[in-house]
Amino acid sequence: MIRVESLTFSVDKFRIDKANIHIAKGEYFVLLGQPGSGKTIFLECLCGLNTPEAGKIYINGKDVTNTEPRKRSIGYVPQDYALFPYLSVEKNISFGLRGQRLPSGEIKSRVEKNASMLGISHLLKRKIEGLSGGEKQRTALARALTIKPDVLLLDEPVSALDESTRDIVCMELRELQKELGITTMHVSHNLEEAFSVADRGAILRNGIFEQVGSPDDLLRKPKNKFVAKFMRCCNVFSGYAKGPGPEHNTTCVDVNGIEFIVPGIHHESMEFIVRPENISLQRDINLKTENPVTQIPVQLDRIINRGTYLRLDCSGKVPVVVYMQHNFFSKLGFSIGDKLSAAIQTQLIHCLNK
Repeated sequence: MIRVESLTFSVDKFRIDKANIHIAKGEYFVLLGQPGSGKTIFLECLCGLNTPEAGKIYINGKDVTNTEPRKRSIGYVPQDYALFPYLSVEKNISFGLRGQRLPSGEIKSRVEKNASMLGISHLLKRKIEGLSGGEKQRTALARALTIKPDVLLLDEPVSALDESTRDIVCMELRELQKELGITTMHVSHNLEEAFSVADRGAILRNGIFEQVGSPDDLLRKPKNKFVAKFMRCCNVFSGYAKGPGPEHNTTCVDVNGIEFIVPGIHHESMEFIVRPENISLQRDINLKTENPVTQIPVQLDRIINRGTYLRLDCSGKVPVVVYMQHNFFSKLGFSIGDKLSAAIQTQLIHCLNK
């Protein structure tokens, strides 16, 4: 549905260099990245607001690299929604259709259908001024969908909404996208937002796609340290392979005097990660287990309440960060200053590419 080949575009000192990506028909794809990573610039290249220096953009197999925006069959919702403040909701939604010189009856029918679908029929005669953030967001989305695009591009579509409204709108966006079967690219820097809607996603860094994959792959199988840290993995370790591990296809790796048992056969220096939710804490520092488990002596230094879970910062030869549910933490009865053992199962360790 969307295929980008070797796309290159520069503005000032920023450059997207030879970007390649493919998005399947009907896929909900989320483009993630820090502010300034090039997400909006890339989206503007897709919809024709930026002209690439090199490369190709295909939509439905058709080369649209040099096609003007209104002929690309793309519905675009920019971050600020770009609504006309002194026009009514109805006239904002119908703006693209009026530009196509469609019959007034068809324009009215499409506007009413999309307004009803998005729950804003009662707002059609209202001016944009005075609408809530959620109402503006729905109006901009209705305007994009009314032209019946093949592709929907959403640039930070819920960033202006409060958290509870954002969750609801994300759920509605996903349900609407499934119902319409429309290929969608959604730009965000919020992981919770991305996980609530995405079939697949990509992480963009300084104009370069660091990794493309399912949300679970990005979270649990990052290709490098940048992706791991962007996906909020605080436990990134560097060590030196000492030799074979106690089980088949494992390696003993020394990290500051602590021996980790990692999956795979490795030599010399290497890096690996452990998700904070995949580390368990226990009081028995010399716990005996049937299966090989890496055990790290630590001290509990800080407890941070993150609402749905607790972040536990632990110091030692190898400091670790652990995420734990409130009820489980209460049962264990840990306190700041406790000497504990951080236990890590080998299969929960992910080795990074060199």
